Amino acid sequence: MSALGRIVRSGVARKRVQTLVLTLTTMLAVTASVMAAGLVVASRAPFDHAFARQHGAHLTARFDGSRATPDQLAATAHAPGVTAAAGPFPVLTLRPFFGDNVDSEGPPLTVAGRPAPNGPVDDVDLVDGRWATAKGEIVIDADGPPFGVGHKVTFRQSPGRPTLTIVGRARSIGRSADAWVAPVQLTALTSHAPEYQMLYRFQHAGTNAEMTADRAAVTAAAPRGSLTGAGSYLTIRHAAQRETGTFVPFVVAYGVLALVMSVLTIGVVVNAAVAAATHRIGVLKSLGFTPSQVVTGYVGKALIPAAIGTGLGVVFGNLLAIPAMRQEGNAYQTGSRTVAPWIDVVVPALALAAVAVTALIPALRAGRLRAAEAIAIGRAPRPGRGRTVRRLLGRLPLARPLSLGLAAPFARPARSLAMGLALMLGTAAVAFGTGLALSLNGIQNGLDREESGAVIARTLPGPDDLSQAPPPGPGQGSGPQAPDAGPPHMPKPADPAAISRTIAAQQGTRRYFSTSQARVDVAGVTGGAQLVTYTGDASWATYQMVSGRWFHGTGEAVAPSGLLKATGTRVGDTLTLTNNGRTARVRIVGEILMLRNDGIDVLTDASSVAALDLGSVGGMTEFSIDLKPGTDAAGYARTLNQSLRAIGGSAEQHLQQGGGATVIAMDTLAGMLTVLLVTVAGLGVLNTVVLDTRERVHDLGVLKALGMAPRQVIGMIITTTGLVGLLFGAAGIPIGMALHSIVVPLMGSAAGSGVPAEDMNVYHLPLLTVLLFGGVLIAVAGTLLPAGWAARTRTSTALRTE
Repeated sequence: MSALGRIVRSGVARKRVQTLVLTLTTMLAVTASVMAAGLVVASRAPFDHAFARQHGAHLTARFDGSRATPDQLAATAHAPGVTAAAGPFPVLTLRPFFGDNVDSEGPPLTVAGRPAPNGPVDDVDLVDGRWATAKGEIVIDADGPPFGVGHKVTFRQSPGRPTLTIVGRARSIGRSADAWVAPVQLTALTSHAPEYQMLYRFQHAGTNAEMTADRAAVTAAAPRGSLTGAGSYLTIRHAAQRETGTFVPFVVAYGVLALVMSVLTIGVVVNAAVAAATHRIGVLKSLGFTPSQVVTGYVGKALIPAAIGTGLGVVFGNLLAIPAMRQEGNAYQTGSRTVAPWIDVVVPALALAAVAVTALIPALRAGRLRAAEAIAIGRAPRPGRGRTVRRLLGRLPLARPLSLGLAAPFARPARSLAMGLALMLGTAAVAFGTGLALSLNGIQNGLDREESGAVIARTLPGPDDLSQAPPPGPGQGSGPQAPDAGPPHMPKPADPAAISRTIAAQQGTRRYFSTSQARVDVAGVTGGAQLVTYTGDASWATYQMVSGRWFHGTGEAVAPSGLLKATGTRVGDTLTLTNNGRTARVRIVGEILMLRNDGIDVLTDASSVAALDLGSVGGMTEFSIDLKPGTDAAGYARTLNQSLRAIGGSAEQHLQQGGGATVIAMDTLAGMLTVLLVTVAGLGVLNTVVLDTRERVHDLGVLKALGMAPRQVIGMIITTTGLVGLLFGAAGIPIGMALHSIVVPLMGSAAGSGVPAEDMNVYHLPLLTVLLFGGVLIAVAGTLLPAGWAARTRTSTALRTE
């Protein structure tokens, strides 16, 4: 081995702490960068990637089994433009009851009979468990009811009231069904001929016009009048892209933070390590090493541990990306993905290039020094640096360890500045992540107000009576896919007035109001808007306001951001609503947080639109019921449901689902990335303090000889980093707040809504106080180990060190 090789090897082995810190810093920086870059790339068109991977259906069609045979439907696979087809699969829409006591009633499920999850179209992604292959088994949609493998599902309206066991949870990218069973089980769930489902892929399916033509081709190929409903993948794609849009600003912000902080921290560690070796460089030059050999040797000493850390970072980045991608896939409802292979090449290359360049600059500077000058400078800071500050602080009534600790950063200002910048970005990441979590959870709570009250009653019949009606087309009711066909024929809704009297007479009722929906025409909105009319006092369960206020009197209304954008109106303007030639004018007094229907809704009191004669439109009326304190909601719902069934209505307990998948995913990812960035910042502090304490070991020995106790040594060192952490932490908080003020509105805009002020103004004085000391805590955490080492070093050993 050459002399240069021995120098590199001995330097790496001798500086074990620096080598370990550089390895860990590079590893965590690369880990954070791989995760962040992977998530940013995954946020680009995730639905399209998953749709292609799972051979998603462009069109999910449902046919009347009494008007078409399976062979006739299979023949539609040869319709013009069809490139692949799957089916026919028997399908039903049923109301499930979950649990051993079948007390938990779920929304209607579209249940398909499929022998296997894969096929030429719509490969169903099995998330948990296995596929249903026999009677008594069922697979539930992974984004559906929150019941896991092993739970029971009972279908009361089916012959024999069968109970099935959940054996798996799966996800269809095209939302073709809510649940799947074996074909033999599907046939046993009904006493009449089931409907059939066909799944198609087409040669041209990129626009609504092309999808309309494709549907017409399938309709022409099927028996006349057999098609009962069909759903286009474009509707699902639009919703998925809106979800993606909310993720992108958040992920990009963290990605930029991770990359900048990684490069900065690596630069701090490498630059400090090479600069600290100036004395040794002088010795090597005096032994005959040329400047180029010195530079090459010290760049090599930095690259060896950095290469090890980079390799480990790629491995851990991909491992940590697995749950992160799963969370992101759950939010997108597209399944999990992996880090793009090119990221595993580009990120390590950039990290090693950053290490090489950062090591090269101080190595070149030291290589140009004369040997005697390098030896003379050694590890000591330049004479006079920090002396004035020490003298001024010494005049203050402070303990000597504190004054020395406060003055220490001024002896190495460049190093202190670099460490402070790492702490500043770490604190910014904490402030941004904390504010983001508070805002997202506040927004989710606001969205949960779309259904209020402990119990929900409806004018529609209960599940047992509902079983007598023909089942809806694919995705109707609570199914996963909105069809192009109209609503199914349902029994006539109950009289809302009778429902209201029954609720008022029910023991335990505190207050309630009702809402009805109808489609009306609004100038400037193609296809009209959903009108929601309120009867009764709803002030206790209003939506979260983006701006303005809730309506109070006749002629006032509120609307989501989507409608205001579509009509070019704002709070204070007037809208004209039309129904069958009748008109009503309402003044918008508030903008609300609502995302359903793309926010194309108008909410007002029923008296404000009496002129529209909405009774001719029909539809369901829903009652939101608040209970008196101490009332058992489940028992109340059961009793009320029994009373309402007699008059054609139904009631059920309103169970809050908790945070949405998108919020959970964002909170999880924010937590993971924040921890990584804080750890990187802490390692930067650790490396800096290690270098400082080793450079000052002789000075520390003198101080200990003069009577400084070990605890005072620790206090002095902690004071040094604590001051830097406090100052730069205070500077990092506004950066985090600024990121929050930019990213959250961008996420809201991508979702098609404004963000309520109460969800933006989350930084209050108690939180800011905690965040202010966040940088101090990061600094102290990175200081404890080297400070303890310095305190334990014997005075005689320290005094012999030069």
